[in-house]
Amino acid sequence: GTNRKATMSRLATYMGTKIGGGMEFISSSGAISNAANVSFTGFDASKYDHYQFMFQHVIPATDAQDLLAHASTDGGSSYDTTNGNYHNNGATDRAGFMVAGLVGSDTNEYGISGEFKLLAPHNTGYTYATTFAPLMTDATNIKMADPGETGSSNNIFATVHMVAADVDAIQFKFTSGNIESGEITMFGIVNS
Repeated sequence: GTNRKATMSRLATYMGTKIGGGMEFISSSGAISNAANVSFTGFDASKYDHYQFMFQHVIPATDAQDLLAHASTDGGSSYDTTNGNYHNNGATDRAGFMVAGLVGSDTNEYGISGEFKLLAPHNTGYTYATTFAPLMTDATNIKMADPGETGSSNNIFATVHMVAADVDAIQFKFTSGNIESGEITMFGIVNS
């Protein structure tokens, strides 16, 4: 029952932290309903080296929007949205980590599902991020492509935050309009 699940969860956490490595659940957005953005502040450099965010059918309220992640260096009091402070695909200027391009929300379009990884954000050098996420850009096409491909199907991204500072909070937001629905969960990659 419930006690067995709680005991197993504690055991898994203990094993992940005491035996070494592993991924640990930190928090969830819960079911998103017409939110301007979703923020996560559960960063802990003493426990985690990297973070993984999982997207489940995250749909924009406005069709064909890019999904960005904005870095915070002050625990979520403010987020860096400066175009040019992020680069992806070589030296392409961005206003945030590039998570997904041209996410669809029309009839029979179910947004983005997949993973976004934030790599070593506790370091005071540049912070890297990667995305591996299929998405729908129209009612019949799901897109996934290699980084060398051009156009809206490129959704394997690598982005760097070009600010030499630690990142200790992250905010997900579409380039225009709200997040209509979906869920985002945050996991930490345990450092020992």
